[in-house]
Amino acid sequence: MGEKVYELRKIKKKGKGMPLIGDKFPKMEVQTTQGMMKLPKDFKGKWFILFSHPADFTPVCTTEFVAFQLRYELFQELNCELIGLSVDQVFSHLKWIQWIAEHFDLDIEFPIIADTGKVADTLGLIHPNKGTNTVRAVFIVDPEGVIRAILYYPQELGRNIDEILRMVEGLQTAAEKEVAIPANWPCNEIIGKGLIIPPPSDMDSAVKRSEEEYKCFDWWLCYRNYYKW
Repeated sequence: MGEKVYELRKIKKKGKGMPLIGDKFPKMEVQTTQGMMKLPKDFKGKWFILFSHPADFTPVCTTEFVAFQLRYELFQELNCELIGLSVDQVFSHLKWIQWIAEHFDLDIEFPIIADTGKVADTLGLIHPNKGTNTVRAVFIVDPEGVIRAILYYPQELGRNIDEILRMVEGLQTAAEKEVAIPANWPCNEIIGKGLIIPPPSDMDSAVKRSEEEYKCFDWWLCYRNYYKW
């Protein structure tokens, strides 16, 4: 595994490949529907999600943009901004935003990058055998400009925006409380909204588990209720 990661990083240094989880988000200046922006600089101190879509005026992408906008305030409550992207000119984005407003009475408030292909190439977003169309990618970036999660979807499958919201909240909770997040959190089938305590690193720590305010199924699987933090 270590050798594979090393090879990926060697390829990336040669200008190929895509950024990896844990890497700094590449510095870039982009044209958007809200003017020129510098990434990740303009989102410093905030989380942000850069998500790409194959093209404007397409059915699945339209449903996604409506879903993102309907949850935009929820993202902002998590100190998280949104920025979209596709290889379309800015006037196409603006016309599409206008079309969405006219048909769904909904204003798209977050910026959309009008990419020439340079950003998509840097981030590894071009869909194989689909010309210049970008895949449905999601980059979740923390306030320090570090990529914390990457998601990729095929063109025919729309994203679950609630899952992306859950990921941001989960990543923030994991970092703040130094815990791990269980499956389907906060509705996990075993521990509900509980948060998993990292496994002990030595025998003394394992023995002390029973003295802590944890609930354990075994020494390596302990959790603490969220509300007790």
